[in-house]
Parts: sequence; C-alpha cells; structure tokens
Amino acid sequence: MWERVGVILWKEFIQMLREPRMRFLLFMPPLLQLVIFGYAVTLDVDHARIAWMDMDQTPESRELLARFEGSGRFDVVAAPRSEEDVQQILDRSQAHAVVRVLPGFARDLARGRSTEVQVLLDGTNSNTASLVSSYAAGVITEFSNDHFAAPPVNITPRTRVWFNPDLRSRNYFVPGVAANILLMITLMLTAQAIIREKEVGTMEQLMVTPMRPIELMLGKTLPFALIGLIDMVLITGAALLIFRIPFRGNFLLLLFCAVLFLMTALGAGLFLSTISHTQQQANMMSFFFTTPAFMLSGFTFPIRNMPIVVQYLTYLNPLRYFMEIVRGVFLKGVGIPALWPKMLALFVYGVVVLGMSAARFRKKLD
Repeated sequence: MWERVGVILWKEFIQMLREPRMRFLLFMPPLLQLVIFGYAVTLDVDHARIAWMDMDQTPESRELLARFEGSGRFDVVAAPRSEEDVQQILDRSQAHAVVRVLPGFARDLARGRSTEVQVLLDGTNSNTASLVSSYAAGVITEFSNDHFAAPPVNITPRTRVWFNPDLRSRNYFVPGVAANILLMITLMLTAQAIIREKEVGTMEQLMVTPMRPIELMLGKTLPFALIGLIDMVLITGAALLIFRIPFRGNFLLLLFCAVLFLMTALGAGLFLSTISHTQQQANMMSFFFTTPAFMLSGFTFPIRNMPIVVQYLTYLNPLRYFMEIVRGVFLKGVGIPALWPKMLALFVYGVVVLGMSAARFRKKLD
C-alpha cells in the first residue's frame, strides 16, 4: 500500500514543482500576506495629526501645547482660528482631532477651579478616534495633576500589560497569518490537484490501476499537508527574525496543532473536489469557504464584539480554535493544560470533516 502511495506522492511533488503557476501558489501568497500584515496592516497610531486652537493665548495654554508636542504621539499640523477652519480641517481629514483650549483656561487653573479642554475627533475610523482620544486624555490628565493640589488620599493606578507590553498590533496579526495561510494553501491546492486530474483526463487512468481510493486520497492530500507545514515553519521563522514577534511556547506543540487543523482543511479540499468540475469552480468554492472562516475566526475583528448569535456561530469554525492556539503559543507560551479544549475541538472537527469528505470522495470514484 505505502509503495503505491509513495508513487503518487512523488508524482504530485514533481507536478507541483514543474508547473510555474503551482510554484507561485505554494510560496508567493504566504510571503505576500506576511509582508502586508507585518508592515502595512496596523491598528497602531504612532503619530496622530492634530490641529491646535488656542483661544486663551496664555503661558499655561502654551505649556499644554508643549506637553502634546513633547509626548511623541502628536504632530500639530494646523492652527485654526474660527469654527469654519475647524469644520474644513475635519471635513478634509487634515487632522485626526482638533484640540481647543477655551477662554479663561489659565484663570481657572490659577483659582483652582476645574476647566475643560475640548478634543474634537474625526470619528470616521472608530479605532483611530478611540486611540487619539485616549492619548489626548492622558496628556491632559498629566497636565492637570501637575497644576492642581493632590487630594487627601492619592490613589495612583499602575497598569501592566501582559503578553504584548508595547501593544503592537503586529504581534497580534502576524501569528494569525500562519493560520490563514495554512487553511488557504491546503484547501485550495488539494481541491485543484484532484480537479486537474479530471480536466486532463488522467483520473480515469488512475481509477483502472490497482490503487485503491484510500491510497489515491492519501497520495493527493499528504503533499499539500507537507507544504502547509513547511509554510508554517517559514512563517514562524520570518516572524521571529524579521518582525521580532515574541515566541514563548513550544514549537513542536504548534506543529502538532497544525496537523490537527490540517485534517479539517484537507477534508474541506476533498469535499470541494467532489462538487466542482473545473479548477475555476474549485477556486470560487474555496473563496466562499475561506472568506466566512476568515471573518469569523477573530483574526481582525474580536469575537466578543460580534452579536450573540454570530458568536455562537463561530464555534462551528475550526479556524477560530487554531487562531487562538497560534496566538496562545506565540504570545502567551501556554501549553496543553490551557489548550486541550481547543485541540479536542480541532480533532473532532477534523475526524468528522475528513471522514465525511473521504467517504464522498470514495463514492465518487466508485
């Protein structure tokens, strides 16, 4: 049996590496996704553009401006003098926010009375607006604490961020790329490899050989499982060497969990091969399968922010569990005691999906 499977494996590797389009699909999408999510896609706001409207014109208001400029997070790009100027700046997206110091600012500080500093935000991008608001509130609070007398009981909050101390979105995105690529590569290429045999007419030749359906299935799926694991190793290495993503867990555990996830991905690819007649149909089916899985995996959008019904729906998505495993191994360094429920879910989904798809594939051959 394994001799016949080995022949199919060797044939698949020769065919994959000989065809230019297949070589492109094997290695370029992982590299492109890694570069895009590592460098281009970020939720961080390192330099927020603000407009400064000083309606008090006092040393205190200029000191507050110096606090904003010295924080390293803000770039003052405009100085509006009227409401019309403020409106135009926000309409044209010239600044993320307009900070307005009201008249009487210094007088209220001198008398020990509370005063206000308006921060007008461009809410087009809610994430950016939230971060800019938080940064501005921090600068204003620090300025206020330096000018007002401390209360009788001074309680100072001290915050410590675990797992991602610098709050870099790159550390959050890059590990998730590995999960997405593993699904995309194995699902799409497995379906295409079988459909290609049908299109060129060699599937009938394989069916008349002594090879059994289970041997043909193994020979067709194992090469792409191996390619997926190789991509996993490459992405992990690039994440560590290029992007300096922390890796605190066990790499062998990560590979074992990837094998569990591959059972589902390969099973889905087999299923698509049984309902598609051309490679174009297989590509479209792969798109309609991977897009919902991607959106409901928690890769970009937190699952807890989704509606309750959709949150329950995500439990049917194996990519969700593998995404949590990858980030847990990378950033938290957790092991089997913390990950076993997700690993069990991947195993159950893998056995069910791969088993049903293999049965349908075998029936299709028969």
